[in-house]
Amino acid sequence: MTTDRLLPRYPVPALNVPLVSGGRFVLGASPARNFDMVVFYRGLHCPICTKYLLELERLAPEFASRGVQVVAVSSDSEDRAREMVQKVGAKAVAFGYALSLRAARQWGLYISTSRGKTSIGVEEPALFSEPGVFLVRPDGTLYYGAVQTMPFARPQFQDLLGAVDFALAKDYPARGEYTGEV
Repeated sequence: MTTDRLLPRYPVPALNVPLVSGGRFVLGASPARNFDMVVFYRGLHCPICTKYLLELERLAPEFASRGVQVVAVSSDSEDRAREMVQKVGAKAVAFGYALSLRAARQWGLYISTSRGKTSIGVEEPALFSEPGVFLVRPDGTLYYGAVQTMPFARPQFQDLLGAVDFALAKDYPARGEYTGEV
């Protein structure tokens, strides 16, 4: 088990996943003006993810107007990711799939084992990552990160919009970067 973690103001791991819409999302290849927001979700089996991603889709134009590029990523197969895109009615949010669990772990995401079918009757994959949300600066460094061990109690996108507004208006630095003795 690794104890490494991502640190603000330091480079994030590589992210290169296929997109349901075609092509690939390669973090840093075409960075957003202010931030790339990477939203890792559990997968098609998660009803809370669906609700969360519906809200992300609704607010995606607001993020775009602030220079924030949004991508939702899971370790699901292309078929399952495509089904999630349909459930969410995604037009503004890009959906990546086939995230390796090794890459998920590099991002600090927790990994869970299957418990069978969920409350919506969809089988969980044998292994899958738990949620996380990250804001990455155009230079590839971490600005903000949140990971969960459970599907609930995630950062709210409306709150993140306010945080982006504040950060941009005040040129607020990424926090949590100190690594010295305590």
